[in-house]
This record gives sequence, structure tokens and C-alpha cells, in this order.
Amino acid sequence: IALRGATTTPAAYDVRLTVGDHASLNWLPEPLISTRDSVLHQSYTVELAATARLLLREEQVLGRSAEPPGHLVTRLTVRRDGRPLLDQQTAYGDPAPAWDGPAVLGGHRATGQLLLVDPTRPLPTEPLLIGDDPALGRAVLAPLADPAA
Repeated sequence: IALRGATTTPAAYDVRLTVGDHASLNWLPEPLISTRDSVLHQSYTVELAATARLLLREEQVLGRSAEPPGHLVTRLTVRRDGRPLLDQQTAYGDPAPAWDGPAVLGGHRATGQLLLVDPTRPLPTEPLLIGDDPALGRAVLAPLADPAA
């Protein structure tokens, strides 16, 4: 849980993961809850060998019940065999612009992703929209550079 600190200086939560040749890692932490007036910068940096497998979950809950979220900035950087596979940054809560608008969360208060990197498994080659009711939330199964989705 990200709570308000004694100052407005952002707290930092940095995770660094390395997965070697022919190794497999399932990194599935509990959701991060960004509470009112908290300020947190979270980062994941992942280094994968060419034959490594990874299942990584990143989830954020924006505010507790009937509470606005704090300011949360997250960055996920994944390199496979020394080359970039995924590098994305998101920001939620004030002062991030339009984070709760229809182009981003559309009023929902939970977000996240599940990243699968597996050179031994065929993965989708085209994006797939999951869920047809925006009120219930949506997901996209999106292929990344082979072998990730």
C-alpha cells in the first residue's frame, strides 16, 4: 500500500529482476494500492537471457473505497538478450493529465498487465480485444516482439 508520506517527495519502489539461460521466473506480486495524497514512483527493470521465460504481473488499484488515488508513476523496462523488448511508463492521479478519461481508464480504478515471455510457446501474432462491455472493463492481448505477449 502506498501511503502519504511526511513530505511531498516521491517514494520509490524499484524492482530489478534477472533471469538466466533456460531459467523461468513467475513474478506475481499482490496489487499496489495508491491511496489519497500518496506520491510513488514504481519501476520494474527485467533482464532476460535469450532462452529465459518470464510471467510478470503488475497491478495497480487507484484509491481505496470512495477515495481518490494518490499520484502514481510506473515504469516497466524489459530487455531480452540485451535488446529492448518492452519499455513503457504510465502515470495516474493528479497531476497526470487525462489518466481517468475515456482514452485511458474510462472511470475504472484498477489497471495492470500480465506479461508472458516464452521462447518455447507459440504466442498470438494479432491483437485480441477481450471483453465487449466497457462498463465491466476491457483487456487487450497484444503481441510484442517474438516471443512475448
